[in-house]
Amino acid sequence: MKADFYETLGVQKGADEKELKAAFRKLAMQCHPDRNPGDADAERKFKEINEAYEFLKDPQKRAAYDRFGHAAFEQGGMGGGAGFAGAGGFSDIFEDIFGEMMGGGRRRSSGGRERGADLRYNMEITLEEAFSGKTAQIHVPSSVTCTECSGSGAKPGTQPVTCAMCSGSGRVRAAQGFFSIERTCPTCHGRGQIIKDPCEKCAGQGRVTEERSLSVNIPAGIEDGTRIRLTGEGEAGMRGGPSGDLYIFLSVAPHEFFQREGENLYCTAPISMTSAALGGSFEVATLDGTQTRVKVPEGTQNGRKFRVKGKGMPVLRQNAVGDLIIQVAVETPQNLSKRQRELLQEFEELSSKENSPQSNGFFNRMKDFFESFGN
Repeated sequence: MKADFYETLGVQKGADEKELKAAFRKLAMQCHPDRNPGDADAERKFKEINEAYEFLKDPQKRAAYDRFGHAAFEQGGMGGGAGFAGAGGFSDIFEDIFGEMMGGGRRRSSGGRERGADLRYNMEITLEEAFSGKTAQIHVPSSVTCTECSGSGAKPGTQPVTCAMCSGSGRVRAAQGFFSIERTCPTCHGRGQIIKDPCEKCAGQGRVTEERSLSVNIPAGIEDGTRIRLTGEGEAGMRGGPSGDLYIFLSVAPHEFFQREGENLYCTAPISMTSAALGGSFEVATLDGTQTRVKVPEGTQNGRKFRVKGKGMPVLRQNAVGDLIIQVAVETPQNLSKRQRELLQEFEELSSKENSPQSNGFFNRMKDFFESFGN
C-alpha cells in the first residue's frame, strides 16, 4: 500500500505551496542518490518524495487526491501514475535545488550579449560649487562598443554562428543514472553562439577601452555624499549587450570659513574685547558674493550666536534657502604695552560686581560650596 503523500513529505494536509516546496527541497537533498551512492533505500525514497510533490503541487491533482486518495490516479483516473516518466515539471524544481551545485540556475541564451559593469567615479567639489551648482566635464576610462564590429565581436563581414553543442540554448543535458542534469554549455560558455572569426580590434569581446568625456550637471544645494546616476554610461556590454550605469559620488571639500549642517552655514568670527564690551559691528562675506554687516550689542559674551536669514545653503530642488549662523569668539588682548596694562589695571580697580555678573556669581557660589564642607 502506498504511503500518504503528505506523510511522505512530512507536511500537514493544509500545507501551502511554500511549505510543500520547502519540505521537498529538504528531503530531496537528504535522499539524493549522488549523496547516497549504492543506497537502494535512499533511491526509493527519492522517487517517492518526487512522486508526492508532483501531485500535491498541482492544484487539480491535489484536490482529486484529497477527495479520493491514491484511487484518483489508478486505472487512468487522472491520466496514469507519476514517477519520473510523468514528472514533466521535475526538471524545474531539480534545477532550483541543485543549480548552485552545477554552476548556477537556469539561464537562457541571448546570443552571447551580457550587460556591462557599473562604474564609480569620485568627484570633489567646493562649497561654493555646491552652493551655486555647476556643469562639470569628467573624463572616464571605460569599455565602449567596438566600432569595427558594431559590438558583435565578429570580424567585419562575418557573423557569430550557433553553437553546435547546445543548438544555441547555452545549456546542455548530461545523463546521470536515472535522471539528467542541465548545465552551462562548455563550448560556448552559455552564450549560445561561437565566434569563429573574431574582430581584430576587440579580440571578439565586442568592446574596447577608451577615455570618454562626459558632462555632469550638479544642482545647487547638493550635499556631501550624494550619488548621481548616469544611466547607460557605464561599461559597454559584451557582444552588443546593454551598457551599465555610471555612479558619481560627490564629496564637498572643507571650507576655510564655513561649516555646513543641512541647509545652514556656520561661521566663527573673532572680535576684540573692547568691541564685545562697548558694542560695534563687523562684516562677513557670504557664499552668494555679498557682504553682511553684523551688529554687536554692548556687553556681548563669548560664544554668542547671531543668525543671518537667507544666507545659508539653497535646499535641493526646493525654493528655499537656509541661514548663516555666526558665533563670536571674544579675543583676549595680547602683547600689551605699558600704558595699556596701566589702563586695564585702572579699569579693574574701578570695576564692580555689576560689570562681571557671571564671574562674580560663579565664584560666590563656589565659595558657598567650599564652606559647606566645614559645617
